[in-house]
Amino acid sequence: MIERYETEAMRRIWSEENKYRAWLRVELAVCRAWAEEGTIPMEVYDVISKKASFDIDRIREIESRVHHDVIAFVSCVAESVGEHGRFIHLGLTSSDVLDTASALLLKDSLDVIAGELTSLKDKVLEKAFIYKHTPCVGRTHGVHAEPMSFGLKLLNWYSQLERSEERLKLAYKQINYGKISGAVGTYAHCPPSIEQRACSFLGLQPAQVSNQILQRDRHAFLLHVLALLGSSMENMALEIRHLQRTEVLEAMEPFSKGQKGSSAMPHKRNPILCERICGMARLLRGYSLSAMENVALWHERDISHSSVERVIWPDAFHIAHYMLSLLRRVVDGLEVNVDRMAKNINLTKGLVFSQRVLLALVDRGANRDEAYEVVQKYALKCWDGEEGFKEMLSRDPLVMSLLTKEELDGLFDVNYYLRFVDDIFDRFK
Repeated sequence: MIERYETEAMRRIWSEENKYRAWLRVELAVCRAWAEEGTIPMEVYDVISKKASFDIDRIREIESRVHHDVIAFVSCVAESVGEHGRFIHLGLTSSDVLDTASALLLKDSLDVIAGELTSLKDKVLEKAFIYKHTPCVGRTHGVHAEPMSFGLKLLNWYSQLERSEERLKLAYKQINYGKISGAVGTYAHCPPSIEQRACSFLGLQPAQVSNQILQRDRHAFLLHVLALLGSSMENMALEIRHLQRTEVLEAMEPFSKGQKGSSAMPHKRNPILCERICGMARLLRGYSLSAMENVALWHERDISHSSVERVIWPDAFHIAHYMLSLLRRVVDGLEVNVDRMAKNINLTKGLVFSQRVLLALVDRGANRDEAYEVVQKYALKCWDGEEGFKEMLSRDPLVMSLLTKEELDGLFDVNYYLRFVDDIFDRFK
């Protein structure tokens, strides 16, 4: 990941040093399991556990010769424990270490994502309650539809983030597995008891069955969950981008002191943070596709997935964490223009109340098709720039034969559309 979009938490987890530290945890867990079974003398394991270490420069030096990162790592660790180095990597294949250690890194990364998601959720819900009864116009197809609550819009975001949280928990459960089953998953040189014990030391479940690797549908699901989370954040950011348009101007992302929107036009205030979030969501979806293409490998394994995962795993978590943090900042500093929302409700001169007029006429006995034709006739004239919708309806013989003037006025009350908002919010207490 380029430095611009890195986060410190993910940098620590996916650093080269922390990767080797996770590899060493796996190697030592296996040594401990062998020691408990008596294959490695316990006093030898004690020496190994105290002295085992690695040096990144030494690993690189060995790898430049052997062209195999795990062999270079094992050789380096073996050097650090002297004569007992022969017990390092006993009965293992490289993927036993790689896949089991990767599970540790992925779990740590998910913990960070889960914490940041909780912070974002809390902020969105807080804002939703603030604007629970704030009327704004709802839009479908980008066109004014009917009045709604701005808080309800935010509550939909919150609910979407809740579903992402549930999917993250499932992804965590599916990724919480290690494998110490050998070259093609037969345990030929390392019995299942070693896998069971080693995984328990690491806080992992042993895979019920594996070949040389853990099957990549687990990892593809994880990347798909991250991509869905990104799409949910994009949904929120895209809405804010529209609301910040000059013609709309109902809500704006924060604009810090001294910030400049354009090198050419000093008046510009662009939704660059939300645009960045939308762009990053595209990256996450691309990583999800790459992860799915890693599922199908030759026979018991090939290595075509490895180069992909070296890029997409850390990058995906960097991006997801960055997006969550950035979106929380946007929501926290969101500038909501309540007056503009009220003005926009009236922008179409009452057209957003057309369905209520239609239903009132039908309720009073009018034929639905006839009532629809009457209401639409005046709606189209209103679209064309003629006088207000209600004023035209008030002169129609059919409408006024079924409704009093007071009843017609009452159909244009925006509060009618907010009367069940509290009931909806009560579902989220």
